[in-house]
Amino acid sequence: MEKIRVELGDRSYTIAIGSSIIRNLGQSLERFDFGRKIGVISNPTVFHLYGRPLTESLVQSGFECIEIILPDGEEYKNLSSAEKIYEALLSAKFDRKSAIIALGGGVIGDIAGFVASTYMRGIDFVQVPTTLLAQVDSSVGGKTGVNHILGKNMIGTFWQPRLVWVDIATLHTLSRRDFLSGIAEIVKYGIIWDRDLFEFLEREREFILSLNPDDLTHIIRRSCEIKADVVSRDERETGLRAILNFGHTIGHAIETATGYASVLHGEAIAIGMLVESQIAHLLGSIDADVVRRFRNLINAYGLPSGIPAGLDIPLFLESMKLDKKAVSGMLRFVLPDRIGSVSLCDNVPEAVIRQAVDHFLSA
Repeated sequence: MEKIRVELGDRSYTIAIGSSIIRNLGQSLERFDFGRKIGVISNPTVFHLYGRPLTESLVQSGFECIEIILPDGEEYKNLSSAEKIYEALLSAKFDRKSAIIALGGGVIGDIAGFVASTYMRGIDFVQVPTTLLAQVDSSVGGKTGVNHILGKNMIGTFWQPRLVWVDIATLHTLSRRDFLSGIAEIVKYGIIWDRDLFEFLEREREFILSLNPDDLTHIIRRSCEIKADVVSRDERETGLRAILNFGHTIGHAIETATGYASVLHGEAIAIGMLVESQIAHLLGSIDADVVRRFRNLINAYGLPSGIPAGLDIPLFLESMKLDKKAVSGMLRFVLPDRIGSVSLCDNVPEAVIRQAVDHFLSA
């Protein structure tokens, strides 16, 4: 098992990465000061695959489990689902020493963390991410939240987990589309921080797509190291952490305009990274060849590179203006300077944004 530390003073925690380690979680949690009651939040698909070994390990370590199963899908990451969890916790008489485990992808992790941060003004929670995207991104860093019909993640908190437990064996039961969606976030880390990682993704594509365990462990570990480093320096996104939003201003607007149903998060981010790279090119920050290289890598992993057909463009543009990264009505973009480096830009003309979007409308 490999371990990465997220250094946040008394809120520091470990990211543990291994294979077939879900069955060992209960024993690992014995060292924490949790109460006996633990709520396992999951969806039907994931719980069917991994719920039994996880709950058995908890029971063997003396914990009392309740199972809270939510429907699968981004469209269920909302306050209505949060209310169902609150009701289950209250009915089971969970107190301030009780804890929550998020067993699933980013939707489950985000909503479980949000509930943990607000139930009785805050209880402990543990992330057990079962998708590649959640393993390298959403499970680390303490961002929690739910969606609103007008915008993604507009309601949320910062609430760090006590532990992140990454089992790469879960990737073997992940759909190909969901796996590739996670690759988009790893591409992001290469573009914003680590040229070597970007080139590793180019070079080792065949082995990564065949789920080679050494290559998977490498890209997951490196992604977590980068995010842990950034979060440790800027927990609440007052500066540096904003670079993790590369591709997300456009990407979140695509998700909102499509109703969170037809485009996966990583797919939207892949498109967003290309549009935002095109903005950087139009502003003279990078050459067209760099944008082409980004596009080639995204296409090589089977990710979309064009704006979805039939997208409601006015709604899409309006959704961008509601983005929570906007300041005083001004959109903030993260734009690449080169592979491995980005800068924040607050004054992108709307005409440039439209030109970049139009470039990928027929892609």
